[in-house]
Order: sequence, then C-alpha cells, then structure tokens
Amino acid sequence: MSQEQWSAVDAYLCDSLIPEDSVLSDALRASDQAGLPQINVAPNLGKLLHLLAQIQGARRILEVGTLGGYSTIWLARALPKDGHLITLEYSPEHAAVAKANIARAGLSALVDIRVGLAVDSLAQIAQEGLAPFDFIFIDADKPSNPYYLEWSLKLARVGTIIVVDNVVRDGEVVDAHTTDEKIQGARAAVAFVATHPRLSATAIQTVGSKGYDGFLLATVVS
Repeated sequence: MSQEQWSAVDAYLCDSLIPEDSVLSDALRASDQAGLPQINVAPNLGKLLHLLAQIQGARRILEVGTLGGYSTIWLARALPKDGHLITLEYSPEHAAVAKANIARAGLSALVDIRVGLAVDSLAQIAQEGLAPFDFIFIDADKPSNPYYLEWSLKLARVGTIIVVDNVVRDGEVVDAHTTDEKIQGARAAVAFVATHPRLSATAIQTVGSKGYDGFLLATVVS
C-alpha cells in the first residue's frame, strides 16, 4: 500500500465523518501562511482527541505543544462552558498564531496559552494548584517525552487519560540502536509508561495523510 492510498482513505473517512469546518480550515490556513511547520494532527486524530475528552467528561485539559492551536480547538470544543484548557508552547511566534486561531474559534475564555519552556510552565502550573487534569495530550519536542510524562503524573488523578502522539515514527521505534533523538524520545515514552505502576496503556499504529506513525493511550490507575 502507498502513501497515495492512505491519503485517499483518510480523505474519504474525513469527508464522510467530519463535516467541513471553516474555523478549523482557517486555523490551518493561518498556520501555513505564518510559516508554521505542517505537523498539526490530522483531522481524524483531532476528532478522536475531541471524542476521548468528551467520553472522559473532561473539565480540565492540559496540552503540551500548541503549534497553531489546531488540536487545541478540537480539545477545547469538548469542554463544558465552565471548563478550562491550558496549552504550552515554546515559540512566541507559534503562540501568537494559536491565540488568533483560538480567538476566531470563540474559545479564548476557555484556553490559557502559556509561552516558554514546558518544564518551567508545568512547574508553575503545579505551584498554582491548577491540577488535577482530566485529560492530557503530549505533542511537543519528542526527546522531552519522559519529563512531560513525569509531570503529567504529578498533575493527574486516578482516571486521567494521557495521549502521547508520534510514538511509531515510520516504524523506527523498534530500532534500539537509533541515534535519532525523536525516535529515542518515542522509545523513552513507551518505556516510561510500560514500567510505571500507576499507568495502564496501549499504543496504536496509524497510517494516513500524515504517513505511518501512531499514538500511545494511557490511563492513570493509582
């Protein structure tokens, strides 16, 4: 099977199950025009995050890695009117694009964008007493996955759902001798979750418009 076929199937499924949404389309267009890398989640993964947060009944969501705010919009739309989402972005330029996209989506009252090193922001969130979060999505610099997972547990409760994106990396995650830091980060995420007594998890391989990758899904059990 080819990338062309994967993309065609994704297009069919998205056209069938995810109605055209001008707000989300505009968010992607604005991100492209601002020169942001095209590494946002695919629409069907965005919808999956939305559904998972809804199923969870999430009232507080933490996102590590904002980019242009595309996944942020999907997640924030799953919140009740008194819900709250904190999203962390290292780049001020990316955060500015995300802020405009989130405002255009009418979600500014629900979303708090924090700019800077995520580890610093996570420590600040803990100091402010904003935990626990019901749902956590990690999609930032891959070498830092273990730090983000450590902090996620500190900011979680029993039953919190944690999703880590990009853990398959074109299948290269099986290479124990890789020198690629992103693949090392994916392996570190899997190893962290596999050995942590507070987590129960699985991981799913995916193919589609974004190529061959996958995500890790965990829940906090104690």
